[in-house]
Amino acid sequence: MKVILQQDVKGQGKKGQLVEVSDGYGRNFLLPRKLAVEATSDNLNTMKLQEKARRAEEARQRAAAEEIAERLKGLTVKIYAKTGKDGRLFGAITSKEISDALKAQHAIDIAKQKIVQEEAIKACGGYQIKCKLGFEITGTIHVMVAEEKH
Repeated sequence: MKVILQQDVKGQGKKGQLVEVSDGYGRNFLLPRKLAVEATSDNLNTMKLQEKARRAEEARQRAAAEEIAERLKGLTVKIYAKTGKDGRLFGAITSKEISDALKAQHAIDIAKQKIVQEEAIKACGGYQIKCKLGFEITGTIHVMVAEEKH
């Protein structure tokens, strides 16, 4: 029996795949639990349309990630923080602070989870922070940390 998986099924395949399963497994397990639908011509056409739409959406997201990476090239994000002696910060600059400053200063929205800091920023100065934008596209955020004037 050929079925189209509606969800990932361990040992069978991923969502949207066309797989061959035994009649009993398909009829008694996959179909009643809505894990799969029968591979009729209508369902095959629907699967092809969904795959085409998924590819188009993926291409759009990839283009958006490339565009954000290009916009990041010439930008510098300035963050002001309280400092103690020798330009050391009280605490550290977090990826959330970088994300918020990037959104406020340059209207670029990057989730804090996508910003990768190798080590914590605990002193004033300039830093280059990598961000993973998806689809193996990375960008570099130039961050300038300055002392907050009292």
